[in-house]
Amino acid sequence: MPSVDRLAMIKRFYRKYNRLPSYSEMLRLFHFASKKAVHLVVHKWIEEGLLKIDSNKITPTLRFFGLPLFGMIKAGFPILAEEDRQYLTLDEYLINDPNSSFLLKVSGDSMINAGIFDGDVVVVEQKREPVPGDIVLAEIDREWTLKIYKKDRRHRLAYLEAANPKYPPFYPTQELKIHGVIGGVVRKLAN
Repeated sequence: MPSVDRLAMIKRFYRKYNRLPSYSEMLRLFHFASKKAVHLVVHKWIEEGLLKIDSNKITPTLRFFGLPLFGMIKAGFPILAEEDRQYLTLDEYLINDPNSSFLLKVSGDSMINAGIFDGDVVVVEQKREPVPGDIVLAEIDREWTLKIYKKDRRHRLAYLEAANPKYPPFYPTQELKIHGVIGGVVRKLAN
């Protein structure tokens, strides 16, 4: 059985039980005759950065949850594909600072012209300072929204703008607080 199939088995086990299998469980899963064979496979995954030893316990790394990235694909004229297999987690691709980021599910259509649709998930980066043109998580007059951060050049007044012409600009009557800048959007395509 190829190592990739074994890794897929371990990932399925982890999703089902929220833990890695023991060496005895891997022995049965892989149909190995000895724990030494399991030990060799596990240490290969440690060398590849998929697993790590933490307090004498084997634990998954972020890379364990990653998906294979096979390289680049042109969206223009077709080219001969070359495989350049790496592993990439969406966390490391979409999230600059995991410790100060969180996800929100979008509801509504005010950001459709910015490519953010109802049902999408956005990555909110709390520590990033907004600049005009950023899409932000904002609290305007005690109500929460996702909009484009803008500044009136003449009066230097901050306000919010939708990315859909059917919505007017939103000017605060009391206060405008920015709670984060959108760093990424995730959309699951319909089956």
